[in-house]
Amino acid sequence: MGIAIDFGTSNTVIARWNQATQQPETISIPGITWKTAQSPPLIPSLVYVEDAGQDSVVIGQAVRDRALDLASDPRFFCNFKRGIGTPIQGFLPELDGRSIRFEQVGHWFLTDVIQKLRASDPEVARSLVFTVPVDSFETYRLWLGRVCESLQVEQVRMLDEPTAAALGYGLADRETLLVIDFGGGTLDFSLVRLDSGAQSHKPLGFVLKWGQKSFAEQSGQKPKIARVIAKAGQNLGGSDLDNWLADYFATTQGLAISPLTTRLAERLKIQLSLQPQAQEVYFNDETFESYELQLTRAQFEDILNQHQFFEQLDNCMSQVLQQARRQGLEVGEIDAVLLVGGTAQIPAVQAWVQQYFDRSQIRCEKPFEAIAQGALQISQGVELKDFLYHSYGIRYWDRRHNCHNWHPIIKAGQAYPMSDPVEILLGASVDNQPSIELIIGELGGETTQTEVYFDGDRLVTRHLGNRQTHVQPLNDRQGARNIANLEPLGHPGTIASKSSFA
Repeated sequence: MGIAIDFGTSNTVIARWNQATQQPETISIPGITWKTAQSPPLIPSLVYVEDAGQDSVVIGQAVRDRALDLASDPRFFCNFKRGIGTPIQGFLPELDGRSIRFEQVGHWFLTDVIQKLRASDPEVARSLVFTVPVDSFETYRLWLGRVCESLQVEQVRMLDEPTAAALGYGLADRETLLVIDFGGGTLDFSLVRLDSGAQSHKPLGFVLKWGQKSFAEQSGQKPKIARVIAKAGQNLGGSDLDNWLADYFATTQGLAISPLTTRLAERLKIQLSLQPQAQEVYFNDETFESYELQLTRAQFEDILNQHQFFEQLDNCMSQVLQQARRQGLEVGEIDAVLLVGGTAQIPAVQAWVQQYFDRSQIRCEKPFEAIAQGALQISQGVELKDFLYHSYGIRYWDRRHNCHNWHPIIKAGQAYPMSDPVEILLGASVDNQPSIELIIGELGGETTQTEVYFDGDRLVTRHLGNRQTHVQPLNDRQGARNIANLEPLGHPGTIASKSSFA
């Protein structure tokens, strides 16, 4: 039995395939899940560290139930997904003699979730499908694979979150779908074509970490194909909007920014998705002053405009539509637009989408479950044709500019996995060279430069005016740079090493 996990910045959703109904269902895990009349079972992505040395943590709704979600407490962590795989970790604490990183917090969270799944059914976590942000770098996906490997999960697949959402809506074959996945930490766009299995296709897309053949290969059935045509994403989410609102009340009412005021701002934001005006009351138990926080949708939209929010959305939409046109697909050929994630439920966001598409094309009835439930489809006869969102290159010394630069060897847009390896020949650059160094980097697209920094306990992203290519080195660390020691010593003009990349 397969399990799909949509590990989110704010909430995590788990789905499994119900053999009796032949439909996906969302799982509720007692003690860590919360559910309301408006939402399916959700696991808040929260961690409280009781004892770092003993790996003892409290996760999910249990953190709130025990009133442990105090941001002033260094043992409490939220929004930690945004920091996994990033070079900037902020001022993270040392707990019980142990330095803590976001990767460790995420490891604790997912380990506890999967162990609780196994406690309910030992067979339930033999095969896992994880969804990942479309703009995630290799370091995040490798980290996710290592977490599963440490738990001895037999088979692990990974699938882009918006692509999973397209499958989760269960729309008809041969439809072209634009998925806008806007959650607590990331904004992802993906244009997906759902094709029938009328023709034989070689499955090219999903990442199979280890394990057996797919469902379609075992059964001999011709799979459906989810063909990814275009995708784009950036580090922007609902938590950024909460911070903007907290800053607004700090400026207009002199309200000191704190975890409590940020949470009140989030509640105002959620209320405005259901009604034109929202109100919350804040009482400062230190000064005995009370504040009435009021906000209208028009004021909220003004705040979004001040932070160039809609310009950032336009930029992502432009990237996706330009990629589509290069594939011969025009805007009028998009059949449906699927809105996924809590931030996509904001009326101003939905109004922005309606500037591009007719209201009848837009669907938003499954904002939380579509990703996890759709991810199950790749174990039920659906295969994925995908492409690399980032380029990969090697670092070299740029003598013209007197600095290191990057030479692409695998271009973005390449079908993945690749059918043929890429070979490069490396030679010595100086006489008597003792070794060959090779540093591989994952090259993001040329985008507006984003500054990421910590303001107290808040992870803040700020978009700057200039544009540059963001590169994340994969092996630029001690002991990983050198690939060959040269015996005899190398000299310019001779081939010293040959490497292949698949």
